[in-house]
Amino acid sequence: MTPETKGDRPPGPADDPDILAAAEATQAQDDIDDALYESGLPGILGVADRAIARLEAVALAIGVLAMAFNTVANVVGRFVFGRSLYFAEEVNQALIVLVTFAGMSYAARHGRHIRMSAITDALPPKARKAMLVAISALTAVLLLVLAWFALSYVMSQAGRGRVLPALRIPQWWIIVWVPAGFFLTGLQYALTALKNLRDPDIWLSTAVRDGYDLPQKDADA
Repeated sequence: MTPETKGDRPPGPADDPDILAAAEATQAQDDIDDALYESGLPGILGVADRAIARLEAVALAIGVLAMAFNTVANVVGRFVFGRSLYFAEEVNQALIVLVTFAGMSYAARHGRHIRMSAITDALPPKARKAMLVAISALTAVLLLVLAWFALSYVMSQAGRGRVLPALRIPQWWIIVWVPAGFFLTGLQYALTALKNLRDPDIWLSTAVRDGYDLPQKDADA
């Protein structure tokens, strides 16, 4: 027996154009191209949002690449030359803080934070929209409060004048991303709540709709 060729086999679900289109739409949402990011905010808010988005993407890319380079260099130094990089641990600590808290705002901007949506998905559109507004607003308030406390902590560390043992730089330099990350993420959620109040659609962020629809720029094309 010879295996069936594509032309000989009967059409199945994989050949359904609607299923293929849905799969392509889902894949389009799964892939993030920062160069094509378009803010859903009007006027100067949109310009500022795009600028912050670009800075976050650059910071994340540099942070991840620097961590990889630093770790590889430390391993090579330890096993090839018999000497580790004395500053490697502190550099990685600083980069982890940068990537974590810059990544919070980045994930919120693209609607990528983990959500427990079993209840909201079962609600009718108006109730789901109201719940998302309430969740976004409450999350924004909590994050902005955390940003205030984090800023107070950074200022207290700056006042103590502590420095890192190896790098000999002020300790607060590497934790300044904590209040910045909380503030930018809280701002994203606040803008998402405002977007849902002003727009008839349901939005996970200012640029990402709820559900499995195409992103705004693809749907409008």
